[in-house]
Amino acid sequence: MQTRTIGNPSVGEHQVGAIGLGLMTFDQSGEQPREQLLDTVRAALDAGVTLFDTADAYGPGDKGAGAQGENERLIASLLDELGVRDQVLLATKGGHVRTDGGDWDTDSTRSHLTSAVDASLERLGVEQIALWQHHRPDPDTSDEETFATLKHIADSGKVAMIGLSNADPAQIRAAHEVLGDALVSVQNQFSPKFRSSHPEIEVCTELGLAFLPWSPLGGLNDAKQLDEHHPAFAEVAKERGVSPQQVALAWELAQSPVVIPIPGAKRPQSVTDSAAAADLELTEEELARLEA
Repeated sequence: MQTRTIGNPSVGEHQVGAIGLGLMTFDQSGEQPREQLLDTVRAALDAGVTLFDTADAYGPGDKGAGAQGENERLIASLLDELGVRDQVLLATKGGHVRTDGGDWDTDSTRSHLTSAVDASLERLGVEQIALWQHHRPDPDTSDEETFATLKHIADSGKVAMIGLSNADPAQIRAAHEVLGDALVSVQNQFSPKFRSSHPEIEVCTELGLAFLPWSPLGGLNDAKQLDEHHPAFAEVAKERGVSPQQVALAWELAQSPVVIPIPGAKRPQSVTDSAAAADLELTEEELARLEA
């Protein structure tokens, strides 16, 4: 698989597969037996997928606050069982929290974010987190205070690189002013269905930050929505003899060399199909049709 860069000479440049893996849907349950998840990780690595993305708030939806940290523990145990830690750049996030009622909340206070880093270090079983991302802006904490905390976390040495998630262009620029080279990435929603992150991609391209689209296949998994709202993706896919999902990921890769989509997958076939998008080069005519 072709690779793309996360980082810079100051904090380390890491070459990762152009397609990553989002782990939010990983859940060791009756529908996702452990062996299936192990097979999915194996298939990802075999296909060249090396950026794995989790968060401390990911976990079974029915567990409420008890879900906090479960996804981190799960992926750490899978990587250890396979003995592939050194093949993966494992990213996580903090600042989003699960509540007892099953909802999501935010907490960007310094005390919470610093303790969240320590908790993720323990759950992941590492001495330093490769990429730690601030999960979502907190309306109760100013951006200035949040970015000062992120600088404190970067300076602590507990994380190698810092990322933002769900940030707008002004927030990205403000964080970059505070964090400098420690800031290496932005993770926002971007897909055929959700295209409003073009300005964030432009800022990331300008500043040399990786842009990690989350939910990059939005709008393509329902056949009716695909036919009604995104027919060009289905048409190009049929002409090329590939899946519409591959076309969507290839379209995203074509937006900028800093884009690294992180589609979710919980079956080997899904991650293998997504990974193949890295080798799908769309023509200018096809890209114009998809942008319409």
